[in-house]
Amino acid sequence: MYLLIPAAGTGRRMGSSRNKLLLILDSRPIIAWTLLAAEASEYIKWIGIVSQPHDWEDFKAILGELNLTKPVEFIAGGDTRQESVYNGLQALPKDAQQVLIHDGARCLATPTLLDRCAVAIQKVPGLIAAVAVKDTIKVVDENRIIQSTPNRSQLWAAQTPQGFDVKLLKHCHEQGIKQGWEVTDDAALFEKCGYQVHIVEGEETNLKVTTPQDLAIAQFILQQRQ
Repeated sequence: MYLLIPAAGTGRRMGSSRNKLLLILDSRPIIAWTLLAAEASEYIKWIGIVSQPHDWEDFKAILGELNLTKPVEFIAGGDTRQESVYNGLQALPKDAQQVLIHDGARCLATPTLLDRCAVAIQKVPGLIAAVAVKDTIKVVDENRIIQSTPNRSQLWAAQTPQGFDVKLLKHCHEQGIKQGWEVTDDAALFEKCGYQVHIVEGEETNLKVTTPQDLAIAQFILQQRQ
């Protein structure tokens, strides 16, 4: 299985002037935990880090300390996550039939979750890891006045990994460029192209580290695991 890790973001919401994946979480950079999970995965055999070239030296230093056994390639990221994933798809080895895409900031995903998605994508065209929503969700207008309350039983919070048939996802990205679609995840492109996206049970601890509060929660979860 091939894994792309979009890692081209900034630390703006984290209050940092550098890539947030370089920030330290329980003695290791955030991206190190993502890479260690990929290393421990039974099915992932190749890793592509999609990031800005000015971060490559730092990432390579991290790899030097981790001593991973799986090949890791660096791919130049774009201005948006969508552009970065597009670049990553073009850089996949030619024999790649399926791909998992996992945000580097979701550094608490376990090898078990990665493997669960890797197995499932062999049978479906597209999937996302997700968890059922526990809170009641309100749809509001621009004035923050509630317009409706969706049925909670039909709501799932999207996570990554997201897995896809490589040819189909490339087609969806090409359509996105032609149509000017701007989306926040690859599943949305898949949906716009009329392809089915299945749900794979995610993990409650698979949070995205975006703010200092997220970093503190991630620190607690790691300490509990250890």
